[in-house]
Amino acid sequence: MIPVKVKEIAYDIMMNPVILLIDEDELKALPIWVGPFEAHAIGIALQEIRLERPLTHDLLNNVLSLLDAKLSMVVINDVKEGTYFAELHIWRHNKELVVDCRPSDAIALALRTETPIYLSEKVAEGTLAIEELLNEGQHQELKELLESGRPNDSKKSLH
Repeated sequence: MIPVKVKEIAYDIMMNPVILLIDEDELKALPIWVGPFEAHAIGIALQEIRLERPLTHDLLNNVLSLLDAKLSMVVINDVKEGTYFAELHIWRHNKELVVDCRPSDAIALALRTETPIYLSEKVAEGTLAIEELLNEGQHQELKELLESGRPNDSKKSLH
């Protein structure tokens, strides 16, 4: 498995949100297109915004806590016809439970719980070199973002 981190939410030319997962060496990226509501949930977690009332992912985190369960890792484990699949790996009473879910939900929950995110070897085969993903100006912006060590609050555009 390949560990990755969420660096930002980018937008394609049609302004569709894209989650950029970056490997530890910050050389490869996996773009995953998500819906606007999913991007919003991930954006809130990236910016560490705490809302007065829990959103769905906060609710799930609260339920896990009440059940004395812990999210140990998230794995984006498969891709079929352009659709990614993920798993939540949950430990409860010394037993691992694996739950199928959408990558956007897995990422939103992982960010809230500071849980590691991994790509399976199969999914990692679909990663792109940063240079393949962005034009030169965008590559420089992403390089600066990576060097800053924090997600960018501004929108990025993938053309």
